[in-house]
Amino acid sequence: MFWNKKFKSRSNQIELMDDPTLRGDALQQNLEELEQVNIWLGGYAIILDTLEHLHIAGFFKAAKPIRIVDVGCGGGDTLRCVARWARKQNLKLELIGLDFNDFMLEYCERKSQDYPEIQWQKMDIFNPSFANERYDLAICSLFCHHFSHQELVSIFKSLRQNCDIGFVINDLHRHPLAYYGIKFLTRVFRGSYLVQHDAPLSVLRAFKHKELKALMAESGINRYYLAWRWAFRFRLLAFT
Repeated sequence: MFWNKKFKSRSNQIELMDDPTLRGDALQQNLEELEQVNIWLGGYAIILDTLEHLHIAGFFKAAKPIRIVDVGCGGGDTLRCVARWARKQNLKLELIGLDFNDFMLEYCERKSQDYPEIQWQKMDIFNPSFANERYDLAICSLFCHHFSHQELVSIFKSLRQNCDIGFVINDLHRHPLAYYGIKFLTRVFRGSYLVQHDAPLSVLRAFKHKELKALMAESGINRYYLAWRWAFRFRLLAFT
């Protein structure tokens, strides 16, 4: 059946957002739209709940600031949210946002003037030098679905090497209701051409539960927590 075939395996169609030279008003509008999507559909809650659990469990008691990297930070909204949470907890964090798109990093700088605890850096995560960076924790928020299975295995192996605690993934569940729901919403609310094209495609590039488990196995990661979260998201906390 067409319904089952469309969602059986991950799409390999490239999203418009994956163009590293993309810039301009349309991209800025898209970054603002993605921030609203994260607010409405619980993306920030997944990250903040995970940080809260790690904090309660005693992972954030080091004398020096905890070093957290957001891999593929986009518009930087996740790290700004983390910074606000840390201030309320009286926690000292060193936050680093990595992206390969110059315009996105410029946007992050403009939006983050009140967040001196955040640094923004241009980084190619497939450069061997990335595996030599040192962090306590990595965040991969709506990041993983942009990559192929084998590319993700390479990324996760790097994160195993350079993260002392581990990494947390907030990403999408490939499901018909998620696909047609976001397709409807982006058109009803007249989203940018970027979000109308990429949001449904993101769902088709997203994951099933067994695919994330397979990625962990191939990356050599045995200690992890994987759970489905509303709305059609997965949270995966991998310990390295």
